[in-house]
Amino acid sequence: MNSIGLIGIVAALGLAALGSVLGTGAASLAAVGGWKKCYADGKPAPFIMVAFSGAPLTQTIYGFLLMNFINTAAAAEKDSLLLLCAGVFGGLAIGLSAWMQGRAAAAASDALAETGKGTANYFIVIGIIETVALFTLVFLLLLLQ
Repeated sequence: MNSIGLIGIVAALGLAALGSVLGTGAASLAAVGGWKKCYADGKPAPFIMVAFSGAPLTQTIYGFLLMNFINTAAAAEKDSLLLLCAGVFGGLAIGLSAWMQGRAAAAASDALAETGKGTANYFIVIGIIETVALFTLVFLLLLLQ
């Protein structure tokens, strides 16, 4: 393997983690704002918003797994351009999933703080966005084998 394939290994984790940072940041800011809204209105602050805030963290794990799959493919002397593309585009798809999941979780925190209702529906939406990252991981694993 030439060194260009190594970029794919690093990109898989780096881009996924970047998305997790953006997603957890957005969701956490909204959770704090939601709690503030609840406290100001004299309502109990839903602790479940912590789960909304942490939802985008799983994409970092998917990036780590993808990194390991690419590393295994590199040891099997797969094409370096394939490894690069799998890492960059896979990491980007996983990272964007985390970012958008965080934005959805932010909206969920706002809505829950306002109404106190809909928790299950919010988790369903958050899970749908998570599915994009899972599909990306699985499909790339199949491609790299």
